[in-house]
Amino acid sequence: MKKRCAWVNLDNPLYIQYHDKEWGRPLKSSQKLFELLCLEGMQAGLSWETILNRREDYREVFMQFDPEKLANLSDKKLEQILQNPKIIRNKRKVYAIRQNARAYLDLSKKQSFRNFIWSYVNHQSIVRNPKNMKAVPTSTKLSKQMAKDLKNWGFAFVGETICYAFMQSAGLVDDHTTDCWLKNQ
Repeated sequence: MKKRCAWVNLDNPLYIQYHDKEWGRPLKSSQKLFELLCLEGMQAGLSWETILNRREDYREVFMQFDPEKLANLSDKKLEQILQNPKIIRNKRKVYAIRQNARAYLDLSKKQSFRNFIWSYVNHQSIVRNPKNMKAVPTSTKLSKQMAKDLKNWGFAFVGETICYAFMQSAGLVDDHTTDCWLKNQ
């Protein structure tokens, strides 16, 4: 059996696939980065596995995270979404999706979201070599700055811990532990 980062639930094939095929791999699509940032925000106070298990439901409910469509959602539609048992029904988080879509569109008038996000790491992944999960930070100076800047643009649910998790999952930072089979792949 392949050795994986300790956070992976080996009883969940979806989680294993996420770790092996997505986490830590550079994500360069502005729209996919937006989706991931929104999903990371949904995770606040929960486990990523909870959100990952419902990711397809989130995509369905939130129109494949199309910022144009999300920015135009009415309060009435958001209230309907809040009744959908397929997602975590947290009002602040659901309304934050629309807010983030509007912020994304505003930011995109100045530069692509991809370029904005990747500029924090000079458009190149930071490769770290943590020996174990205890050596992996929950936030860094870069994630603090990213959170501050995203909030200044109007984004919600983008604290420094969420931003660091986002940076890891989007491949801005490679935090695969040194005993993981994916290290240096």
